[in-house]
Amino acid sequence: MNTLLLLALMVFCHGISSYGVVTNVSTRPDVDSSYSGFLGIVETLQFMEKDTVAIIGPQLSVTAHVVSHIANELQVPLLSYSATDSTLSPLQFPFFVRTSHSDLFQMAAIAEIVDHYGWKEVIAIYVDDDQGRNGVAALGDKLAERRCKISYKAPMPPEPTRDNVTDVLVKVALTESRIIVLHTYAGQGPEVLNVAKYLGMMATGYVWIATNWLSTILDTNSPVASDVMNDFEGVITLRMYTPDSEVKRKFVSRWSNLTRAKSTNGSFGLSTYGLYAYDTVWLLAHAIDAFFNQGGIISFSNDSRLTDVQGGSLNLDAMNIFDGGKLLLKSILQVNMTGITGPINFTSDRNFIYPAFEVINVVGTGFRRIGYWSNYSGLSLVPPEMLYTSPPNRSSASQRLSFIIWPGETTQRPRGWVFPNNGRELRIGVPKRVSFQEMVSEVGSDMFKGYCIDVFTAAVNLLPYAVPYKLFPFGDGRNNPSGTDLVQLITTGFYDAAIGDIAIITNRTRIVDFTQPYIESGLVVVAPVRKSNSSAWAFLRPFTLQMWGTTAIFFLIVGAVVWILEHRINDEFRGPPKKQVVTILWFSFSTLFFSHRENTVSTLGRLVLIIWLFVVLIINSSYTASLTSILTVQQLSSPIKGIETLINSNDPIGYQQGSYARNYLVEELGIRESRLFPFNSPEDFTTALKNGPHRGGVAAIVDERAYVDLFLSTRCEFSIVGQQFTKAGWGFAFPRDSPLAIDMSTAILKLSENGDLQRIHDKWLMRSACTKQGTKFEVDRLQLKSFWGLFAICGTACLLALIVYLFLMMRQFSRHYPEELKPPGSSSGSKRLRTFLSFADEKVEDVKSRSKRRQMEKNSNRSVATEDESIDSYKRRHLDLSSSNKSLDSCNET
Repeated sequence: MNTLLLLALMVFCHGISSYGVVTNVSTRPDVDSSYSGFLGIVETLQFMEKDTVAIIGPQLSVTAHVVSHIANELQVPLLSYSATDSTLSPLQFPFFVRTSHSDLFQMAAIAEIVDHYGWKEVIAIYVDDDQGRNGVAALGDKLAERRCKISYKAPMPPEPTRDNVTDVLVKVALTESRIIVLHTYAGQGPEVLNVAKYLGMMATGYVWIATNWLSTILDTNSPVASDVMNDFEGVITLRMYTPDSEVKRKFVSRWSNLTRAKSTNGSFGLSTYGLYAYDTVWLLAHAIDAFFNQGGIISFSNDSRLTDVQGGSLNLDAMNIFDGGKLLLKSILQVNMTGITGPINFTSDRNFIYPAFEVINVVGTGFRRIGYWSNYSGLSLVPPEMLYTSPPNRSSASQRLSFIIWPGETTQRPRGWVFPNNGRELRIGVPKRVSFQEMVSEVGSDMFKGYCIDVFTAAVNLLPYAVPYKLFPFGDGRNNPSGTDLVQLITTGFYDAAIGDIAIITNRTRIVDFTQPYIESGLVVVAPVRKSNSSAWAFLRPFTLQMWGTTAIFFLIVGAVVWILEHRINDEFRGPPKKQVVTILWFSFSTLFFSHRENTVSTLGRLVLIIWLFVVLIINSSYTASLTSILTVQQLSSPIKGIETLINSNDPIGYQQGSYARNYLVEELGIRESRLFPFNSPEDFTTALKNGPHRGGVAAIVDERAYVDLFLSTRCEFSIVGQQFTKAGWGFAFPRDSPLAIDMSTAILKLSENGDLQRIHDKWLMRSACTKQGTKFEVDRLQLKSFWGLFAICGTACLLALIVYLFLMMRQFSRHYPEELKPPGSSSGSKRLRTFLSFADEKVEDVKSRSKRRQMEKNSNRSVATEDESIDSYKRRHLDLSSSNKSLDSCNET
């Protein structure tokens, strides 16, 4: 394939066949710049002396940069299927059209592979030209999006010798990362891998990722010689993805037949660049067809700026501007067709839709596809076109590749880094403390001991590789150094790591990476305490005043409710008013000891009493437990109750020099800086606390829990008051994205699981603490808020019982005194109220007896009245009969 293929369409060559293919095309198959950018530029200038409407080529991005300037000047569309440099931007080169995939997408695929396997740093080996530099720059941008980076860039001359390659690879071998991205050309790439194998850089632990130059070799030179394939063993490479189709299979078959017939060494393989070259010609044919359909005409005009350039033999004034260049460019960008490479359609930024690559692993004498990458859905095991119909899924669970055989014929994922083989040891900073030297202390020239040192040493010993390091003291030896100042030196490169009592806090995590915490150590308040002796009124201390008052009120409420529910049916709750009041009081308070003698008869009364006895049981148990603690355990008390007390007061506060406690108190809690006093040693703490705020001391000390535990182990007159008000821990600091931080975290977890971390803690930090001497800080008294739920349940039960009782009594009253429920005109309201209250006070049996007597009297009166009515009726009938007889006698006499 020629290095520079120029397809010139002359003015007389604008005939279009019935299939839309450009006819009478003048080509230059003899043009071959032999990868020389200079020759490519000269040949382009010579060719542009003829009137040209479009150019297909060049093959190299270096040449494309220069030719694009010519295309811009003459307004001639330049279509390239192999100039993949991502900096060939349409903003700078509006007439440049890339008809394959940009290096930007290839580098995005590599960055996603690196992130998929958890690597953070890579080495880039590249040819030091426009395409190499710009490709590596794009790789760096894509890695940065995933918090990865290029740790070392190794440029090579455009035409490197074996010695050049050897020098570059020797420098690479001395670095830390073992993830190598090789971005070069098909001519230089095999030489690099051959030298790498000679230097032992294709062994276990290395990862080689080649850009698509390697897949081009595998496609075009198949089968590749076995000795060359041995150099490629375990390498990962990319190939532009073209979906399988019947048209593609037929084209590849025709190509094989054609090249086999013309070659004595068998068929010449077809790479994806060849497929895109074929589609580029058809793309241009469709665009020219659309150009003429839109009324475009082929005409040229002189370039005035070239006319002014006279002299020499370049004949520059022969180059003319294509008047229809903009219309043809528009037609090219609007083409929507399906070629042998798949759908051909440009996006707004002039890239093909759905860029995708195959991920290939070279194995033995061949290669295998291990997955796909697409800009739509990332890494996958299925062809990209199967994912386009569903929403894009970029979750980590969906990103998958098949297993890979890495260099060294291993399937285990390489760690990706080693300690550099350049004789350099890690410089590790260690705080030079003047107090609490159980944590870390210097015992000689660059020699340290202590809890933190033992944890670090034990973790390093668990790593599966050796770590060369040297410890360096940090601090002046007079004051405790600041942990923040120490970790900042990691960012400048002065230290490679920092170990010691370094708290993991927010502002430090922004600049370095920490390991898993190996000890918890939040901020606490330490204050003087005094022993609280029991008094004659100690029995009142378990409850607060509100709790005592509420409990007493509920005793009376429950007694009154039970009396109301039992009064009408239970003789034990009846009697003179004085006796009933005494009964209510006695019954209420006797339930405290479950010694009430009165029996409850009603169902509602029993329900209320059961709930109340449950409440009494809980209160009684809580009171007993609290009082037992008060009387049997020696109590400690302090006017300082915790950090809230310090915030609301103006008393001075002490802190340890170099601790982050000062910044936290000032910036987070808003405590004035004038109230804070630094101290360097436990002795200074003791003196300041004993003197107190009124004698030049402090009211309390705020420090990390690990230091405080050591301080209190021998000083029983002080204690932690309140709760720990921050959550923090200590860890070892490393540069951002350092893989050693991850491995050290794993080692610390192993120390925790096997018990070694606790044994190291007991060795250095275990002391006879005062908390084991039978003392206890004064506990909070039981408050109403702890029992309000019980009181709410009991109160609700009493209220519901009264409502039900009142409803039942009203029904009974209406049945026994119906005349009292007549309209208000018949009787006064006060009389009805007195009747109802009298009814409520009466015993149920009395009410029923009286009601029965009334009913009997009514029945008796009804019988007498019936007899009287019968007699009157008889008398009336007798008188009527007498009158009738008299009238009859008178008539007879007449």
